[in-house]
Amino acid sequence: MEAGEPGRPYGSWPSPITAALAASFDGRPEYVGTVGGEVWWTEPRPAEGGRRALVRLRADGGPAEAVLPAPWNVRSRVVEYGGRPWTGAPGDRGPLVVFVHFADQRLYAYQPDLPGSRPRPLTPLSGTGGGLRWADPVLRGTEVWCVLEEFTGPAPTDVRRVLAAVPLDGTAAEDRSAIRELTGGQHRFTTGPRLSPDGRRAAWLVWDHPRMPWDGTELKLAEVTEAGELSAVRTVLGGPAEAVAQAEWAPDGSLLAVSDRSGWWNPYRVDPATGEAVNLCPREEEFGGPLWKTGLTWLAPLPGGAFPAEGPGGGPVAVLHGQGASVLGILDPETGDLVDAAGPWTAWQPTLAVAGSRVYGVAASPRSGYEVVELDTATGRARVVGGQRPQPVDPSYYPEPQSRTFLGPDDREIHAHVYPPHHPARRAPADELPPFVVWAHGGPTDHVPPVLDLHIAYFTSRGIGVVEVNYGGSTGYGRAYRERLREQWGVVDVEDCAAVARALAAEGTADPDRLAIRGGSAGGWTAAASLAATDLYACGTIIYPVLDLLGFAEETHDLESRYIDGLAGPPETLAVRCRERSPLARADRITAPFVLLQGLDDVVCPPAQAERFLAALRGRSVPHAYLPFEGEGHGFRRADTMVRALEAELALYVQTFGITRDDVPRVELRT
Repeated sequence: MEAGEPGRPYGSWPSPITAALAASFDGRPEYVGTVGGEVWWTEPRPAEGGRRALVRLRADGGPAEAVLPAPWNVRSRVVEYGGRPWTGAPGDRGPLVVFVHFADQRLYAYQPDLPGSRPRPLTPLSGTGGGLRWADPVLRGTEVWCVLEEFTGPAPTDVRRVLAAVPLDGTAAEDRSAIRELTGGQHRFTTGPRLSPDGRRAAWLVWDHPRMPWDGTELKLAEVTEAGELSAVRTVLGGPAEAVAQAEWAPDGSLLAVSDRSGWWNPYRVDPATGEAVNLCPREEEFGGPLWKTGLTWLAPLPGGAFPAEGPGGGPVAVLHGQGASVLGILDPETGDLVDAAGPWTAWQPTLAVAGSRVYGVAASPRSGYEVVELDTATGRARVVGGQRPQPVDPSYYPEPQSRTFLGPDDREIHAHVYPPHHPARRAPADELPPFVVWAHGGPTDHVPPVLDLHIAYFTSRGIGVVEVNYGGSTGYGRAYRERLREQWGVVDVEDCAAVARALAAEGTADPDRLAIRGGSAGGWTAAASLAATDLYACGTIIYPVLDLLGFAEETHDLESRYIDGLAGPPETLAVRCRERSPLARADRITAPFVLLQGLDDVVCPPAQAERFLAALRGRSVPHAYLPFEGEGHGFRRADTMVRALEAELALYVQTFGITRDDVPRVELRT
């Protein structure tokens, strides 16, 4: 507290972390890869219409640079959430990169070092190709092998997915028949192929409705013929109750996989002939996670000789592992010894790449956002090589997360990260307790780690606490914790968030009269369902939510069209569960003010649900504001959208909690 500065009420503190600043730092690098000795990745550009730029770090150590200018947007829409959108290889005339452009979802080839070179299309326009999308590509000779998603009718579930081979000479750009389909579409979902070092085998993952990829997947293996066809296709791992999250070939030709057959995602070596799987590091830790997108990587084999502890049966493996949040380690597959990388990073994203003895990934800490990190396994030294942004403000304004475990109903454990209000020069009167907002994450099969998030700091630096709850059903804590939500969505998540909020109030950390709940997507469901289930919260922020179980099952995209089977129950019981749990069906129970934020281009949680929900509230005198955003889908990407959304959320808390500030636009709460 500054000398002579009187105590100021929680929520009224001044802060240099503006909504515009938080928006400018939104997003993170993704899909790290190596092209020869270079490191490439994609990263967000909120100020450039929310596009994702493909970024290149040359081997000479110069600054990272965008490979393509705006409006090029390297992002796939396969299964709507996308997947790995690029691949590349070195060449005599510089690197060749193949990528997906978001606007038309075509594959393009580009050689950035050739004078006058421009991206050239490899696949047809969707309008002439029946609605084609691509993801998870790998280069093989004169072709690129990848996932092909093709829409065959007007419904979001009128879709097929296969592995396909696209010629690099561009002949398929105007001719769909030039694309070879490698698989017959026997399975609803597929990842891209992983080719063995000698090119003679391919491995990939598949699954089918009603399973989600964390319920059960199958690892397929095939021989690659001289003609480039897949033969002798068989399942070597996985099944309805075993989720294989990744398959990868080691440099020595052995097949590695990440499976949860033990109840935890652990790394295995798989015998291609017999399917026998040997757990390389049996621990009650997660070495994998939910496969929301194709091309995610939790392990990456290093070449032989890259690590001093290497055993006789193969080289080391870079792995991401832990409970709740992942750290980077180097695993000796012969001994099971695991050595973690040193450094300040507390959470790593599922993207890893290897070049020689160096491992590249994306990591963050409570003091730094996500950045591209290099680990030299020969020396043990780790350093940031890209994706980092200069500290926008004095880090003393950042909150310090407290990772805690609470007890919920039936004494079940609930994991959460508590971010108390924090300011380097302000404090509140001694007799005041702070308002707190419970954040329910999306998914719901996902989790949040304790890392720097300027959206959280936007509130905590003003004197409003935040607690992120990894409620039952979250990933990161084993399959049993993940399956607590099975057929209990709208019950366990709601109860767990409420239990954490009540515990914070009971211990004197939070003001019991100034609690709020907030969530997006599946978290929006939890927020809205909580407002209908309890009077614990004074208000709520509901962001691109699920609001109607029946409507979601009928209107959402293909990947999640049967998700409700596991979350709420089979179709024959869905109508009953909908009446019991859906915020739409229970709108008459909601009395607390709320703000509803919705992208009008959202195909995952369509705006029709929000509109039906608002219609159900008409005439009920519930103060609320509805902010629809044109051009936004599921997850806001544009800076101006994020600014307006953050300021509207803060305005809700200011008006509901009785906070005095004159620097936030007022939001009109209608009844």
